[in-house]
Amino acid sequence: MPLTLDVRTPDGGTAGTVELDAAIFGIEPNMAALHQAVTAQRAARRSGSHSTLTRAEVRGGGAKPWRQKGTGRARQGSIRSPQWVGGGVAHGPKPRDYRQKVNRKTVRLALRSALSDRARSERVMVIDEWNFAQPRTKDAIAVLENLSLSGQVLLVLGDSTAHQTADRSFRNLSSVHSVSAAELNAYDILRSDWLVFTRDTLPTSTGPTTNGAASEGDDQ
Repeated sequence: MPLTLDVRTPDGGTAGTVELDAAIFGIEPNMAALHQAVTAQRAARRSGSHSTLTRAEVRGGGAKPWRQKGTGRARQGSIRSPQWVGGGVAHGPKPRDYRQKVNRKTVRLALRSALSDRARSERVMVIDEWNFAQPRTKDAIAVLENLSLSGQVLLVLGDSTAHQTADRSFRNLSSVHSVSAAELNAYDILRSDWLVFTRDTLPTSTGPTTNGAASEGDDQ
């Protein structure tokens, strides 16, 4: 894909061109880094709240059900042993933290790899600026039609009022997901069909997106 893109306007027109940073959008995707970063991010989203009761935690079972010898039955010490119905669970899941350590360099490489992959597929678009007068889903749908955006769309937004209004306009659309420029990550990029920036949020080699970006599971 050429690293020069037409800058689009929400009404479907053009407003000049922009040069994509080759160090970010023009590298060979590193699949190992992508796999490690995405796996760590998905693992970090797990709550890890699963829990089962051991025989020590199940209520009851304090008395030996029958004497040790002479009954003809197998010896039992408690009706809360794992082999009993209503007993504790042996080796069952307990609450745990699923987060994995990932080097910052690996996270950054994965981010650049994901961006380069979308650029290679010609799925990157740059908008001049969002110009919603007020949050309206109807206007957001019109923008998607004007720009011929289909499938899952990821909007990379900033902190300005205009970007907040755009976020609220697209919020009710299940096919559109928004993320702040500082939180841009490989997983959200790969699960989207289109990646939409503005001039302000387009990452560069010296910008905060590539130098300080950290996804969930990043080694802090």
